Amino acid sequence: MNFTDTVTVAGTRRTEDGYLIAEAKAVRTGIQLYAGDEVGKPEMRTVRVYRPAEEVFADKSLQSFTHAPVTVDHPDEAVNSGNWKELAVGEVSTAAKQDGDWVWLPLILKDKDAIASVESGKRELSAGYECQLDWTPGITADGEQFDAIQRDIKINHLAIVDSARAGPQARIGDGVGNWGVSPVTSDQKPKEEKIMTLKTVTVDGIPVEVTDQGAIVIGTLQTRLADAITKITATETAHQTAMAAKDADLAKKDAEIDALKGKVLSDADLDKKVQARADLIAVAKTIAKDVKTDGLTDAGIRKAVVVAKIGDAAIAGKADAYIDARFDLLVEDAAKGAADPFATIVKSGLQTQDGNTNDSAKAYDAMLQRDRNAWQGNQKESA
Repeated sequence: MNFTDTVTVAGTRRTEDGYLIAEAKAVRTGIQLYAGDEVGKPEMRTVRVYRPAEEVFADKSLQSFTHAPVTVDHPDEAVNSGNWKELAVGEVSTAAKQDGDWVWLPLILKDKDAIASVESGKRELSAGYECQLDWTPGITADGEQFDAIQRDIKINHLAIVDSARAGPQARIGDGVGNWGVSPVTSDQKPKEEKIMTLKTVTVDGIPVEVTDQGAIVIGTLQTRLADAITKITATETAHQTAMAAKDADLAKKDAEIDALKGKVLSDADLDKKVQARADLIAVAKTIAKDVKTDGLTDAGIRKAVVVAKIGDAAIAGKADAYIDARFDLLVEDAAKGAADPFATIVKSGLQTQDGNTNDSAKAYDAMLQRDRNAWQGNQKESA
């Protein structure tokens, strides 16, 4: 692909033959702006082309400057042996070399009209060259965005132009005042031609116009911010979930503790429970002397007593309430028997001190006689 670029020419002098000798800076490293039509991309308004140092200062590229023709303006076609006489007005005299970010080389102009044009003010230079464009976008080490990279740079010619791409700094001659043009003073900066496009991006709801590079930077920052917010939200959600699980676990343990506390008896309640158990066993033994109570619950003891007194068949299939009621009846019957002395004597049998039944009968007769004469004592008292 063919390109044109600006150069700076300095240190001019005339030879005895009238030729103009000068030195020029040509093809610098860095980013240059091209219209999309210039580089075969009409759909792009501006193309940012990057020239890395390893391409600009490659030996093959520097050697292509040697004896390259100088023209007035850029010709419509590349300069070659077939059109050299019509187009060339001078040439690059010797090999080029690196000078900072630029290629430095000597020029000689031989055409009188071209020399007159330069001395009249047409003194900016533009390099015409061929290269391969690598359409791999990226960002330079200095943070500048580019759309393509120039590779295999080969110079075809240098053109004297009215306005070079690099602006007024790319001109022929250091002493421009010698040609009737005032030199640039410290407060007069050269006007640099710069083409750029602006894009509108929205930041916090506010539309802002920025360059392509600014849009990329803002977009990158917005993406990073969104990613950070997503990560923070995910972390917070996980934290809340973990806290909720811990709260639920603590609530469960608190409920278990409360349940255990409800099962723990006070000393007084424990005493009552022990006493009630002892009373139940005592009553059970009173009703059914040989009933077994070890290892049984209170309900089990009551059932064992009922079975011992009325038989297992009598309560088969009966509910616990029925068994408890029968037990209560047995308790009442036992209580009545204990309160009646006669019933106690009858239950135990009439006994003498030595176990003689006749003596018991005599004692019983004496008790009856006492009861029959008791009314007499009541009469005496009333008299």
